Amino acid sequence: MSEPFNIPIRVYIEDTDAGGIVYYVNYLKYMERARTELVRALGYDKPAMPQQGLLLVVHSAEIQYRRSALLDDELRASAAVGKVGRAAVTFEQKIWRGSEIICEGVVKVACVDDASRKPCALPENIHQALKAASQNS
Repeated sequence: MSEPFNIPIRVYIEDTDAGGIVYYVNYLKYMERARTELVRALGYDKPAMPQQGLLLVVHSAEIQYRRSALLDDELRASAAVGKVGRAAVTFEQKIWRGSEIICEGVVKVACVDDASRKPCALPENIHQALKAASQNS
């Protein structure tokens, strides 16, 4: 996957504070949607894999806010697969308004055992799909 995966986002009133500015945590929600849809586009329609006893959970996030999004803005959330390890993957993500990046970050997602909540290896088929989609491959 040479180009980042993108989804459109419309800013609704529920996303904003009283001044019509997007509340900071909602950018993380937009990024979550983009990651989920990217994994879906790779052929996995359930990013959490409870039937296999596995979960994909956010390990860490580093976010930089550049500009505020406003009520009714049309945004675009992108996700690109970065580094793929045996038990974790990083996603490079951006929120765009037109051609301007208004928020960007790196989100690390880990695979954990549903029962123990301890890290475990990604299933081989998902690992290979993510490696193939990685911009680092």
